[in-house]
Amino acid sequence: MGAMTSSVAAKFAFFPPDPPSYRLVVDESSDSGKLKMTDVSERANVDVLKLKTKRGTEIVAAYVKNPVASLTVLYSHGNAADLGQMYDLFCELSVHLRVNLMGYDYTGYGQSSGKPTEQNTYADIEAAYRCLEETYGVKEEDVILYGQSVGSGPTLDLAARLSRLRAVVLHSPIMSGIRVMYPVKRTYWFDIYKNIDKIPLVKCPVLVIHGTKDDVVDFSHGKQLWELCVEKYEPLWIKGGNHCDLELFPEYIRHLKKFILAVEKSTRLKNSSGSLTDNDIDVIPRISTDCREKSRPSTSTEKSRPSVDQPEKGRNSIDRFGGMMKAAVLCNIDCFKPTGAMEVEGS
Repeated sequence: MGAMTSSVAAKFAFFPPDPPSYRLVVDESSDSGKLKMTDVSERANVDVLKLKTKRGTEIVAAYVKNPVASLTVLYSHGNAADLGQMYDLFCELSVHLRVNLMGYDYTGYGQSSGKPTEQNTYADIEAAYRCLEETYGVKEEDVILYGQSVGSGPTLDLAARLSRLRAVVLHSPIMSGIRVMYPVKRTYWFDIYKNIDKIPLVKCPVLVIHGTKDDVVDFSHGKQLWELCVEKYEPLWIKGGNHCDLELFPEYIRHLKKFILAVEKSTRLKNSSGSLTDNDIDVIPRISTDCREKSRPSTSTEKSRPSVDQPEKGRNSIDRFGGMMKAAVLCNIDCFKPTGAMEVEGS
């Protein structure tokens, strides 16, 4: 069954850029054999790494350091993209969000070895997370997992297994692989990235971002996943946003910065009994009262509270940020569309 699941995944889920957008070379100016990526701007605050996974592959990761950061984002990118295409975006996010950021290429993407499968992506994010802990001394409670589209799969798989995780961001997430193609109401054994079953296991605050005009992963995916969150942060439904352009909307970076600031202020999200403390509730907004699209009532038994954070005023840097991201975003065409849908259905 596992082999069949991997075969199904390979047929309709994974589209690594061919050829990769970058190469790896050894920095000749360094005596330590430091790696660097070609075709990107060289930055002193970026480490390029090769990480071994428990499934025997070797993946490439980039760690962007911010000297004022207290939190670290582990970013799982979308489909049909690799680190070379995401590099500038990662560097800009690190600056504007005031975080350290690690991005990585899945097995079979960019200059990572092997072939992409669902299980390999789970091993990939584990290797990246382990590197944060062992190489950079990052603590679990200071990590924010960020999953974009297909990247929501490995993100939620890891988040469901980390009890002290600081927060999660789901950007145009999928409920599951099959649900992207068919409006099924149950989970099948051969489905991949069963996010809809894993999201209730995530105990930290979750921010969901989705465009209302997404023509690759329907807006309903983000809304239903948000409904199932245990700790709901006010979602961002970007009116008119599609699948690959959300970073170009000014509200994207404003809302993301607001979320990062909120979780950064929260010294401990839960007390020993597993409930939010009064102070935490004041810091972590529950459900937005000014979402662009009215959300359905929460399934949580706890009474919803409006956000106490005031939206930031627009800044020139936000507009500049959107412009600088544009090239990277347009390259990140997340083609999560079936090439073998009938084969999946008949398997």
